[in-house]
Amino acid sequence: MSVPTPLDVGQAHPRLRELTVVDVRTPGEFASGHLPDAVNVPRLVRSLPELRRAAERRPLLVVCASGARSENAVATLTAQGIAASSLTGGTQAWAAEGHGLQYPDGSRKRAVWAMERQVRFTAGVTVLLGLALGLLLHPSLALLSAAIGGGLVFSALTNSCGMAVVLGRLPFNRQGAGGRA
Repeated sequence: MSVPTPLDVGQAHPRLRELTVVDVRTPGEFASGHLPDAVNVPRLVRSLPELRRAAERRPLLVVCASGARSENAVATLTAQGIAASSLTGGTQAWAAEGHGLQYPDGSRKRAVWAMERQVRFTAGVTVLLGLALGLLLHPSLALLSAAIGGGLVFSALTNSCGMAVVLGRLPFNRQGAGGRA
C-alpha cells in the first residue's frame, strides 16, 4: 500500500494501525509523549537496515515534534531507497487535534522541550552572554556571539545542527528511551 508524502493528522489517524510510526526525536522528547506504538529512532542512519526491513512489512510514518526533523529524515530514507512519509505538524499537531499520546511507563512525565526550542534557547543565551562579557570584561569576548551567528548560518546552509547533536547527548534528552524495535 502506498503512503503519500507527507500525511496530515486527518490522513494518518485512521491508518495508524497499518503504519509503522518512527519517532526521530530525542529519547527525552519521546518520553514526554509520542504517537501510539511509535518506535524511537533518534539516530536514523544507524538504524537503516532495520527501517528498510520495517518498510517492507508496512509503510513508514516518520514523526517529530513539529514536522521539520521528520521531513529531513524522510529525505534521508528516500535517498537510501526507503519509502516513508512525514506527519505534517508532528506530535504537536497530533495532540492539538485531540489525539492521545503514549508515555513509556504509562504515566505522563515532565515534558522535555523540543530540540528546536532547546537550540533557540541555548543560542540566544550564548549570544547574550557573549555580548555581556564583551561589554563587561573584554571586547574580544563578543566573538562568542559571532561564533554562534556563524554556526546558525552554517546550520541553515547545510540543514544540519551541531548544537542539536550536542544537546541531544545531555542526560535529560537521553532518559526514558522507550519504544519497540
